Amino acid sequence: MVPLASTTVSKQRSERRISVRLPLKVRGRDAHGFAFEEDTSSENLCRNGAAFVTRFDVAIGSDLEIRIPLSQYGSRRAQPERAGGPSNGNRFAGARMNETDFATHGRVVHVCDSESGREKLVGVQFTGPRFQRVFRSESAA
Repeated sequence: MVPLASTTVSKQRSERRISVRLPLKVRGRDAHGFAFEEDTSSENLCRNGAAFVTRFDVAIGSDLEIRIPLSQYGSRRAQPERAGGPSNGNRFAGARMNETDFATHGRVVHVCDSESGREKLVGVQFTGPRFQRVFRSESAA
C-alpha cells in the first residue's frame, strides 16, 4: 500500500502547475453538508487540477463543480467590428455573463489555511474534463 500511495503522490506532483489568477465559480457542499456557491480566483492551475482560496470549510474528498466564466476579453474578440458596428446576426453578440469558458468537476485533495488565516487554500483534482489550454510559460518547456 505504501508504494502505491507514493506513486500516486509522485504522479500528482509531476505535472507543472502554472501560477495564474483566473476567475472561478465554485459550487458544492461544505464540510457540514450545506450547499454553497462562491466567486473566487485560481491560485494555480494545470491540466489535471487547480488550487484556489475559499471562505467555506470543505472536506477532503468533497466533489465540487468548477467553472471559469467566459472572459470579457474573449467576448469582445468574438464580436467582429464593421463600419456599421457589430453584426446583429453574430452568434457571439448575445453572449451572457453566466456562460462559461471551461466547466468541470473536481475532488478536493488538499486543504490548508491560506496566508490570511481567514480562508482555506483548496487543491482539487479534476474528475471531469481536463483543462487543455497551453500557457506561454509551458510552450517554452
